Amino acid sequence: MRIILLMLALCTIASGLAAQPQSPQAAAPTAPRPAIQTRIKELARIAGVRNNQLFGYGLVVGLDSSGDSNQVAFTARAVANMMQRFGITLSSEQLKTRNVAAVIVTADLPAFTREGDRIDVLVSSVGDARSLQGGTLLQTPLQGADGEVYAVAQGPVSIGGFAAGGPGANISRNHPTAGRIPNGAIVEREVPVTAVEDGFLSLRLMRPDCSTAARMVDAINRRLGSGTATPVDAGAIRVRIPSGQERNLVALVAQLEAIPVEPDMPARVIVNERTGTVVIGGHAVIAPVAVSHGSLVVEIAQEPVISQPSPLGEGETVVTQKEQTRVQEEEATVFPLQAATVEDLVKALNALRLTPRDIIAILQAIKQAGALQAELEVI
Repeated sequence: MRIILLMLALCTIASGLAAQPQSPQAAAPTAPRPAIQTRIKELARIAGVRNNQLFGYGLVVGLDSSGDSNQVAFTARAVANMMQRFGITLSSEQLKTRNVAAVIVTADLPAFTREGDRIDVLVSSVGDARSLQGGTLLQTPLQGADGEVYAVAQGPVSIGGFAAGGPGANISRNHPTAGRIPNGAIVEREVPVTAVEDGFLSLRLMRPDCSTAARMVDAINRRLGSGTATPVDAGAIRVRIPSGQERNLVALVAQLEAIPVEPDMPARVIVNERTGTVVIGGHAVIAPVAVSHGSLVVEIAQEPVISQPSPLGEGETVVTQKEQTRVQEEEATVFPLQAATVEDLVKALNALRLTPRDIIAILQAIKQAGALQAELEVI
């Protein structure tokens, strides 16, 4: 009896030693992730330095009977007004405009653009023209929001495709009713740029964020001196121009744009239900949760059944359809996730061999349960 009790005691001690956790030295340390730094040039812009939109109404001529029909009254009227400028008086009813198309011309005027510089323009039909292929845009003034003319566009239109066909069939590639004229507009007036205000430059974050703005202020002060940058809010930072650099703003802005900053990325999961695309941010965290996945397959098939009469009997051969229904349900798989990061979540979902649709449904259910510590955005 004593021998049996001694053996039970030894087994209890051995099991207790086996259950003890390993020492911290035995566990391999987890390597920290390297910080991802981006230049300020990609995170912010200088206030006052921006593009300006221009637009105008013009005519594209030289089309191969693919322009506006006579039902488009403003095209015929515009052609009549243009001919009148050349001393030819015609009424709009006397014109056939199948070789002409009315278009809207748009362009972006970049900052620091000088008189005589060229910019690209986009040409889009506003009538019932079938194609702008082979057409040439006549001289078209481009106005700004203030009604002033800042550029003049003219030149051959490139649609990057084609449109062809006849009464029975048509084929087209890309958009034949919209085209582009590279360097098709000449700048006639400059837009003044006011980047400096009371001795300060203002940086505007492209994605306002308090953490990113604070890190940007610290990086600028370390590079240019304490007190150079001060935060205004989550989307704006004021930078004091150092003494002696008022006349050399280009070098100062170039120095600012080259400063590296680690931006703060929000925890966000983007789901596109139309394409089945799932993008998970690196800061997304999954609380302890168990995911169960299973599928139910219902298959309905029809098999032909031939019914024939007996060899000496009367009747006809009849073919009927017999429906067969089969239901197959796969066993559900329960996968526990313990304080998982985005990497653990992706590995777990891939281990289940799920389709993108299943992953979307699981993410929505995890978010509904309160275990997904991230913003779920469905587009």
